[in-house]
Amino acid sequence: MKSIYFDLTNSGISGDMLLASLLGLIPDPTQIITNLKDLKNRLKGVSELELDLKIVKRMGIETNRLEIIIEESRIHRTPDDLSNALNEYLNNNYFSNPAKEFAGNVLSTLFKAEAEVHGKSIENIHLHELSSVDTLIDILGVTKVIDTLGGFDTDFSYYCSEVPLGGGKIKSAHGILPIPAPATVKILENSNLSIKGGPIEAELVTPTGAALLVNLNPTHSEFVPSMNLLKMSCGTGQKEFNAFSNTLRLFYGERKHLMRSNELHPISDYIEEVNILETAVDDVSGEILGNFVNILGNEDILDIQIIPSITKKNRPGHVIKIICEPSHSYDLILKTLRELGTLGVRFYSSKRVCVDRKIVNEKIEINGKWYELNFKISFIKKGEKTEVINVKPEFEDLRVISKDTSLPVKEILFYCQNVIEMLYKTNS
Repeated sequence: MKSIYFDLTNSGISGDMLLASLLGLIPDPTQIITNLKDLKNRLKGVSELELDLKIVKRMGIETNRLEIIIEESRIHRTPDDLSNALNEYLNNNYFSNPAKEFAGNVLSTLFKAEAEVHGKSIENIHLHELSSVDTLIDILGVTKVIDTLGGFDTDFSYYCSEVPLGGGKIKSAHGILPIPAPATVKILENSNLSIKGGPIEAELVTPTGAALLVNLNPTHSEFVPSMNLLKMSCGTGQKEFNAFSNTLRLFYGERKHLMRSNELHPISDYIEEVNILETAVDDVSGEILGNFVNILGNEDILDIQIIPSITKKNRPGHVIKIICEPSHSYDLILKTLRELGTLGVRFYSSKRVCVDRKIVNEKIEINGKWYELNFKISFIKKGEKTEVINVKPEFEDLRVISKDTSLPVKEILFYCQNVIEMLYKTNS
């Protein structure tokens, strides 16, 4: 099972940057580059088109850069003009059907983003920068390399780090715009990509780069996933910065069959990243620990545990573990330091499986009186089927009924059994 990991730790992503890095993964990129020059004859107004893959240095490290020389008249090109040129090129060069579909989807993504941003139909949008032939070079070049690698096979997988967008402002045909550009933001909406601003004031993600990445639909991964590395390739764009290498790294490798079966397992859809914060204390009273739990109960935590322990000085102590979303880690660490006076907090990333759940309201009868209470149903989706994991009445509701009836909570659970069985059957 082949895989590519997009490492954007020190770059953003643009079409030419992605193409330059992908070309480094194949033995001989010459033929692909030569064929792309034929786009000069597919799109009106292009008088010169030269492409060359160069080796340049960024922060002292050699990396690929695509050198593109274009001379074209700034005639108004419509979406149909670009679509026709793209389809003509696809049909006159060998591309698999999934590759053709991918290239068409990328171009369509760009058109839809522009149309939504400007509140126009696709037929009436003005493409401006997107109408240049280099848009087709990027899309078709990337599509061809991925097709050559077998990247459109169903068992080929993609992973991506967090995507830095840059910041500041950019000059466009519509005037000064904030970074990321509106079309880029629209493309990134509702994608699986994890994004962040910075780390420099410049446009790091272009609409074409975003459209290509979004349509590959990579899984977010903070680090390179487990694989047998076949090749690593670097690519950069036309921009060069003083303290930022702007170098995109691609890790191309083969994942083990065991991992393939794991990824196809229904439970793999429920894996999520969490952080675990951990500290040990041996000089904190029970009152302070209890108050700390109450305070964190109002914070953005997923769970907290306090575990009795013995420290290296043979003192009774406690290990405190807090599970949270990674974005809340620093705030919770600071609160832990302040509330407990501990000298340090360990934290590390972990994965957890957290299944779906929903709450339904039902009634039960006890001694001729009806009571409403909520039931939590946990379940796993398996395609169109649902597997119910558990059906459980909410304890707070049980406690209220117990107080009203003077019956133990355990006895009230007996009255819930018929409802539990009904909910299990109707939700399976």
